[in-house]
Amino acid sequence: MEGFLGSHAGFGSDLNLTIQIAMGVALISGAFLARAKRFAAHGICQTVVLVLNLVLICFLMWPSFHSHVLPRLPKRLGKRFYAVATIHGFLGVLAEILGLYIVLVAGTNVLPKSWRFKRWKLWMRVELALWWFVLMMGALTYWVWYAG
Repeated sequence: MEGFLGSHAGFGSDLNLTIQIAMGVALISGAFLARAKRFAAHGICQTVVLVLNLVLICFLMWPSFHSHVLPRLPKRLGKRFYAVATIHGFLGVLAEILGLYIVLVAGTNVLPKSWRFKRWKLWMRVELALWWFVLMMGALTYWVWYAG
């Protein structure tokens, strides 16, 4: 099915990019909720984005990476098409894992006290910055694969 953003991408890639940008905006909105001390709303917002992103990783991004990039690594890592996607994928997994860890620490008692961090703001800011960097890498991957 043909995409809607005017590139050579399919519908799924266009939809994923659009949703990812909306989720990036939602994460910024969630940060403002925390600043306003609306911590429950902040937690719900950030968790929904994290879970939605996990679904997109599992059903759209991983299958694409697995079929188009992974079989050609490490031989073609020096080519832009594969390098950008690999960096995006690696950092994206790191951001998702860090986000899941933050949710487990902040929203549950699943992890032992010794595994919990103390500097909440620092780690949440690191996660937000990492997420936005990964989002930009995702946009670059889209451009290299479909528009460049």
